[in-house]
Amino acid sequence: LGKKKYLQLDGSYGTPQKYDPAFKGPIYNRGCTDIICCVFLFLAIVGYVAVGIIAWTHGDPRKVIYPTDSRGQFCGQKGTKNENKPFLFYFSIMKCASPLVLLEFQCPTPQICVEKCPSRYLTYLNAHASEDFEYYKQYCLPGFQKNKGVAEVLRDGDCPAVLIPSKPFAQRCFPAVHAHKGVLMVGNETTYEDGHGSRKNITELVEGAKKASGVLEDRQLAMRIFEDYTVSWYWIIIGLIIAMVLSFLFIILLRFLAGIMVWVMIVMVILVLGYGILHCYMEYARLHGETDFRVYLHLRQTWVAFMIILSITEVIIILLLIFLRKRILTAIALIKEASRAVGYVMCSLLYPLVTFFLLCLCIAYWASTAIFLSTSNEAVYKIFNDTSCPVAGKTCNPETFPSSNESRMCPGAHCQFAFYGGESTYHRALLGLQIFNIFMFFWLANFVLALGQVTLAGAFASYYWAMNKPDDLPAFPLFSAFGRALRYHTGSLAFGSLLLAVVQVIRVMLEYLDQRLKAAENKFAKFLMSCLKCCFWCLEKFIKFLNRNAYIMIAIYGTNFCTSARNAFFLLMRNIIRVAVLDKVTDSLFLLGKLLIVGSVGILAFFFFTHRIRIVQDTAPPLHYYWVPIVTVVIGSYLIAHGFFSVYGMCVDTLFLCFLEDLERKDGTPERPYFMSLTLKILNKTNKRQAEA
Repeated sequence: LGKKKYLQLDGSYGTPQKYDPAFKGPIYNRGCTDIICCVFLFLAIVGYVAVGIIAWTHGDPRKVIYPTDSRGQFCGQKGTKNENKPFLFYFSIMKCASPLVLLEFQCPTPQICVEKCPSRYLTYLNAHASEDFEYYKQYCLPGFQKNKGVAEVLRDGDCPAVLIPSKPFAQRCFPAVHAHKGVLMVGNETTYEDGHGSRKNITELVEGAKKASGVLEDRQLAMRIFEDYTVSWYWIIIGLIIAMVLSFLFIILLRFLAGIMVWVMIVMVILVLGYGILHCYMEYARLHGETDFRVYLHLRQTWVAFMIILSITEVIIILLLIFLRKRILTAIALIKEASRAVGYVMCSLLYPLVTFFLLCLCIAYWASTAIFLSTSNEAVYKIFNDTSCPVAGKTCNPETFPSSNESRMCPGAHCQFAFYGGESTYHRALLGLQIFNIFMFFWLANFVLALGQVTLAGAFASYYWAMNKPDDLPAFPLFSAFGRALRYHTGSLAFGSLLLAVVQVIRVMLEYLDQRLKAAENKFAKFLMSCLKCCFWCLEKFIKFLNRNAYIMIAIYGTNFCTSARNAFFLLMRNIIRVAVLDKVTDSLFLLGKLLIVGSVGILAFFFFTHRIRIVQDTAPPLHYYWVPIVTVVIGSYLIAHGFFSVYGMCVDTLFLCFLEDLERKDGTPERPYFMSLTLKILNKTNKRQAEA
């Protein structure tokens, strides 16, 4: 009677599975699914490789690595005439404070590659007729000959007007400015001669140097952080190993302490709410005679409202515990069973390393392709001039510029490298190629994650559907599941990951548009953008949930993606209360586990790197910033714990779907025996008797 009533109530969510005496777990006799999607994935990968080859053919990462002079040549690159000239020298660093730096991404002053930065203070006016000219000449344009007057040389920009003692930073020469008693100085001077007969303040040099090197302070910070890593890396690794051991021990302990931990968390929530109610009541009683309404928290009504809200919340939680106690017990039993399954399929804990390796390959290919695409432009030269000029900012050819009309129109102008770009068909298609690169990265990354989920689901399903555990378990369930997934279900995995990739690319585009619209004052556009972002965020979460359960059904039955997704969705809808309870219980346990592991390792790292542990006080390395290794250890511990718990979570979800299938297919009689473990059988029989009574 109870079974019939169950089917009548939940029949609207699909047809439950019928009893099949031949079904004994993951089907080994299966065929290929979603072949069309498999073909599309293969063609997309071929196209992705072609895009990579094109990018690697046209791209040049040296444009990012090496500084570029005014003629578009790289400084310090081996095999070129600038091989022994690794530093970039600015003729007039003050001009780097110009707004053109922000508009053109280039200082409007000639720049050349030099062997070393200037170490002496000299002006061209003083050096051109003295023995210092040979030293000065190395900072003039290549091939410069002294066949012009001083005014002509300075007008044509053949040589800098003045040399200032400089130091190299990020392969660029910057004035060696230092502070003495709060006063900025270069050498022993607070002013300098600009080479045109006037003296200027050192602060003008500092302003130009700041604009020329917008990342100056960031680079210094990065160098110090790098030094901290070089002296603390082995201690960081030890901390991550400790996090790995703690994660493993936590999963093992869940087999014995899952029930205790769940009920302790529930009691703690009730106690915290009870303390909140008591505190609100005490504040209300204390303020009963108060008449000062200037501070919000001094209002008696505020604490009454808090007390009412907390009281209602606690009553709801207690009522839920009373009515859902059987579901909670079932969830605890499944969590314990998942710990046993992980213990029998121990190699599953190492599978996240495979996923991590494949994801690293995807990230590396995407990043390298993106860099090559972004550096596959051609050098663009523009006209720069200190004064007003009608042709300033226009493109030019540095070889023909001296004899061009533009040069005669603006005698003081010069043609120099501005940035990398292009107007060819290939250059116009670069944006589309970058979008395709991002789309393929999302598709392949989701495919790798899907492959991991199907593999783990197949291994844990083999454990559940083994009648005599662990004797009937296959020899290598993880490898068998991995082989089945690749051989038969590549198309289904490609289909599911494609759906997710499309939504993720749309979300990236919405984020880009949102950044562009931030300066706009159209409130309706902002509201619409917020709604779209929220909708696609929800859609992505739903697709991830649907894909995860569809992959479990694929691993068990070998059906195509749409069939598996439909069956999984209806199966969960027929057991929606169980789903909600199990989801919240497992989420709470995983949150507690991550907090314990990350918190323990983080606190240990904090006391160690701040020299507060006396036993190893002298062992801890000296650091510029002690937070560098601590933050690294905390983030690494979280990722390790997340990797372990992702395997455990997949195990719980797989066993849960198998448990629901087992309940629908069989009834526990000798003719239809359950495949579930003894603990779940006893629990299910007890629930059944209570329901029939």
